[in-house]
Amino acid sequence: MADRTKLEERMAHLIRTVEELSEVVARQDAEIATLTRRVEMLMMREAEREMDSGGTVPLADAKPPHW
Repeated sequence: MADRTKLEERMAHLIRTVEELSEVVARQDAEIATLTRRVEMLMMREAEREMDSGGTVPLADAKPPHW
């Protein structure tokens, strides 16, 4: 009976850990999505700024100098 109790306790602990990790992953997913949208918005703003200042190729679309 003691083995069964230990297994049940361990299983309960593992279930709680999985639920906590799931919450963390869900929060991180939402944060990554927000950050991705912000980066895209900033890149679009910078590309518009470059075009407005007479640039021909937006920085976001330009190849790095080593290519």
